[in-house]
Amino acid sequence: MTLATEVKKLTESKPFYAVAGVGDYAVEKLRELPEQLQKLQSRRSDLAKDLPVKAREYADKAEGFARDLPEKAREYADQLTLKATEVYEDFATRGRKVVSQASGTAALELEEVSEAAEPPVAEPVKKPRTPKAKA
Repeated sequence: MTLATEVKKLTESKPFYAVAGVGDYAVEKLRELPEQLQKLQSRRSDLAKDLPVKAREYADKAEGFARDLPEKAREYADQLTLKATEVYEDFATRGRKVVSQASGTAALELEEVSEAAEPPVAEPVKKPRTPKAKA
């Protein structure tokens, strides 16, 4: 089986597209990071002032959550299964788009490289005919 065939089989799989989609999403979010950091740095003093009050509010809420935890955990597990399937499908769709955009010339280059990497197939040697002597 050629390298091109193996690569084609891989690139037609949903997990491949999901990984490509995750990578594209990660790049998108990393590009947003500097702006997010600037916003947080500008709010740093406000956050420090509000911290003791917020900590008490969150502690009170945590007590309520702890009481409801077993029932909520079952609900969240069911929701998580559905959400994980949905996210997986979204990443696979996103990956298909990214791969189809990038695969135009890259597919041709890959095919050329894989063909060049294949060892040559030996042709069978034909024996030359020698005329038979008549007796």
